[in-house]
Amino acid sequence: MEQGVLKHRRTTLERAEKFISTIYFTDVNLQGKLYPKKADVKSLTHWAAPNLKDEHLRFEKVVKQKFTPVKVGQQFGPTWATHWFRVDVEVPVEWVGSEVHLRWNSGSEALVYVEGKPRQGLCSEYDRLDYPLSESLQADNRSFTVYIEMACNGMFGAGDNGMIAPPDLNRQFTLSCCEVAVFDRRVYNLIREVELLHDMAKHLPEGSERGYQALYTVNAMINACDVNDPTTFQKCHEISSKFLQQKNGDSQHTTYAMGHAHIDTAWLWPYSETRRKCARSWSCTIRLMEKYPEFTFTCSQAQQLDWLRRDYYDLWCEIKKYAKEGRFIPVGGTWVEMDGLIPGGEACIRQFLLGQNFFAQEFGAPCKEFWLPDTFGYSGQLPQIMRHCGISRFLTQKLSWNLVNKFPHHTFWWEGISGHRVLAHFPPGNDYGMKGKVEEVGLIMLLRSSQNFKDKGRSDKSAFLFGFGDGGNGPSEDMVERLNKMKDIDGLPRVKMSTPDEFFSAVEEEDGGNLCRWTGELYLEMHNGTYTTHARVKKMNRLCEMLLHDVEFVHTVAFIELIAHVYPYGQLPKLWKLLLLNQFHDVLPGSSIGMVYKDAHEHYEEIMTQGNEILAKGFRDVVRKGNFLFPKPGQTKCIIRNNLSFDRTEVIVIETEPSGSGPAKKPAKKRQKRSPQKQAKAQQYNSEGHALYCVNIGSYGYSFLDPVTSIQPAEVQEQDGMYVMKNSLLEAHIDQQGRVVHMYLAGSDRDAVDKEYPANQFVMYDDIPLYWDAWDVMDYHMETRKAVTDVISETEVLDQGPLRVSLKFSLRISDKSRINQQIILDAGSPFLRFNTEVEWYENRRMLKVEFPTSVHAREATYDIQFGHIRRPNHRNTSWDTARFEVCGHKWSDLSEHGFGVAVLNDCKYGHSALDNVLRMSLLRSPKAPDRMADMETHTFSYALMPHAGIRMDPHTLTYALMHHFGKDGDAHLHIRSHASFRYGWRHTPSHTLSCLMQVLFRRPM
Repeated sequence: MEQGVLKHRRTTLERAEKFISTIYFTDVNLQGKLYPKKADVKSLTHWAAPNLKDEHLRFEKVVKQKFTPVKVGQQFGPTWATHWFRVDVEVPVEWVGSEVHLRWNSGSEALVYVEGKPRQGLCSEYDRLDYPLSESLQADNRSFTVYIEMACNGMFGAGDNGMIAPPDLNRQFTLSCCEVAVFDRRVYNLIREVELLHDMAKHLPEGSERGYQALYTVNAMINACDVNDPTTFQKCHEISSKFLQQKNGDSQHTTYAMGHAHIDTAWLWPYSETRRKCARSWSCTIRLMEKYPEFTFTCSQAQQLDWLRRDYYDLWCEIKKYAKEGRFIPVGGTWVEMDGLIPGGEACIRQFLLGQNFFAQEFGAPCKEFWLPDTFGYSGQLPQIMRHCGISRFLTQKLSWNLVNKFPHHTFWWEGISGHRVLAHFPPGNDYGMKGKVEEVGLIMLLRSSQNFKDKGRSDKSAFLFGFGDGGNGPSEDMVERLNKMKDIDGLPRVKMSTPDEFFSAVEEEDGGNLCRWTGELYLEMHNGTYTTHARVKKMNRLCEMLLHDVEFVHTVAFIELIAHVYPYGQLPKLWKLLLLNQFHDVLPGSSIGMVYKDAHEHYEEIMTQGNEILAKGFRDVVRKGNFLFPKPGQTKCIIRNNLSFDRTEVIVIETEPSGSGPAKKPAKKRQKRSPQKQAKAQQYNSEGHALYCVNIGSYGYSFLDPVTSIQPAEVQEQDGMYVMKNSLLEAHIDQQGRVVHMYLAGSDRDAVDKEYPANQFVMYDDIPLYWDAWDVMDYHMETRKAVTDVISETEVLDQGPLRVSLKFSLRISDKSRINQQIILDAGSPFLRFNTEVEWYENRRMLKVEFPTSVHAREATYDIQFGHIRRPNHRNTSWDTARFEVCGHKWSDLSEHGFGVAVLNDCKYGHSALDNVLRMSLLRSPKAPDRMADMETHTFSYALMPHAGIRMDPHTLTYALMHHFGKDGDAHLHIRSHASFRYGWRHTPSHTLSCLMQVLFRRPM
């Protein structure tokens, strides 16, 4: 008789691992018996679908095509192509009573159709290769026909030699498996039990009694199991059950498990592929709900659900059924999971407005929680926006990616810059795609890190999101089985299938008073290059945000004033949805493949074209109501409009041929004939031959062109090798490289510029991250600073006043890249403007512009949605050091008591401040996932503004909001005539939330 053997932990663990391995000893282990019988399919035929871009190919059309025979082993492609297969199956009669699966592996994603309906997704990356044909084969039902739609891309696209690399457009995908097989459910259940015991033995603290109990139990199971004798399987199950039936204590932590499939609306694949990914993933979800009545699933992003409703209506009906049961749970409240930093305030509210309207209309109720697990930082204004939109709960996990500092909480109250609070939770598994394994559930305890759950003692609850995302088809049967087996096992946290509402409600009721508070933004210490990458996308985003604001303002006025006015209810939501779609957190940040940006710019073009048409119609109606068809004596039929909430006196440009008077430097472009109309004499012609006027317009007002004549002129003169630009408010000294050497407020001898280093200094940096090319700017890039000093053409005068003075110069960045810039000072302007053109063809280098100031301050202030935020401009702590690149909107500012300097911009978001230097990031040149990112000529504007007062007070902010430019660099009050009215650029009054909220919430969408 053999005595008991002292078990060696390592060898026993590896024995159990190999017993269920899919790689090792499969001829003699348990895994090798999972499919005891296999057979070829009866026939396999194929049809290659045409490329229809965004059009969804209906099944009814597919079945009418001519299918031709193919064989296993053939290749199909290229990348992004679609291939359809008809699979006819005749199951052997000997398999009657068995569970029978169709096995398919095309090395790609695929979707199974049965009787014309999408039934289940398949994905090679996660071995999701089975489609169950029958749970118990019947003798009179052994014939099956299924169709399979094969997508020629993997779960993460088709990166060429790397996941985030640009796609290989010529990849071929091999059909390596198409067969039917018997699936042995007894073997499957034993595999799950062996796996659970092995994982507990491995991940419970070494030396713990419970861990060794698991080790000896799994060893006993293997000893009792003869893989060739199924009669031994019951004995193995009895051994495991004795261990697994031992329960937890009352004080154990509870894990609230929820199925989840985070699907990027676009990333390493285009929008059109996401529409199919949703169908593949959510069809799998529905199949699991049919089998597991306790299983729940959370689903965010109204846009994706709306796509599914349009493309896969049968599947949509199934989803609606389970949503009514409370098991398919819409979450998030937004149109897409947008970027959390770059979108403007009104756009953030529109995400909720359109998203919540969709959820309420389609599912009967709006969402209670904001669901944003994968965005690259979270604005300090989001809590107020959430509360205004009826949401008081927030879930993410992205801050677990921090490179330097561990965020100190998992469950806490998040307080925004306004004082509004929401209950925030970061699942301590640090992921939104868990697999339901012991080491993941046990993260709360001592299995991996004793400090992982940061709020022990304050709360004993946490959320657990499980499921493969991005086309991996969401939760799998393996995951559900694992979690069901871990419901109440001694040694592990309790696991319960739950819902977000149940989890958050439990925390609010039982733990809310114990939780800590975090105030301000949630800064992600990674991916700060996304504030700059794909600059044209960010420029178009801001331009479209402003255009849609103007459209709604003008039509709201017309609607109030004119009974007969038709408000564009149908057109505006469509344009907003396109803009909100492009604000998805991998599109607007610049971290998608090139195909995505082709689609994005088509959307922007549609918004601009249709938006301008709608705007022109609305403005014509307003003008007619105001009796503006005929000008008064001395006025002209050219109407100027001000869409800001304060009176403005500014220099404007009207593109017209010179009348003969005025110093036109070059002829204007050829223009269409205008109707005979008296034109006011231009006060100046600029260097392009266009007419300049100074006008005064009231807040949210409009009037005929009636120039202001009593204004102090702007002037420029050469002095000591520099150019001195001066108006009634400012004086700036510019050197031959276009740098600002001195800058003064009128009547003051306080120089705004550092006495040693000039402002408007362009600088280049090496920009080579550790991995995430389009995403990351690393701290070590700051050690590679190189000033751009190679002058192509020195500073020279363009315009000499009296309304505008300007200079121009050119710098060489490299043999391929250059900077052309105009420096402009208008009469009465409080800022010096820099209209910039950059020909940019670099490789992993970054361009910034820096402004050393004379200001001594410990904080810099940055514009954000509906407010501003202060951040340290020193490096005292690791938290300060990690924020070497931050996100801001229209301005950044350094101020001390009584004096400050601000940098304004028209389309830039990356900023930094250290000591007395403000820097703005202009362009990057990453090569993955889009090798052509930003490789083009860019135009943008920024301005330098010294000011009196403390920080950006309301008076100073008013001037900042006026800093907006058209494509030619001229001020946004730019109108030809009311009959041909066109949009011009201007800043939205983002510092006032209330005025926008009133417009937003009274209007049906």
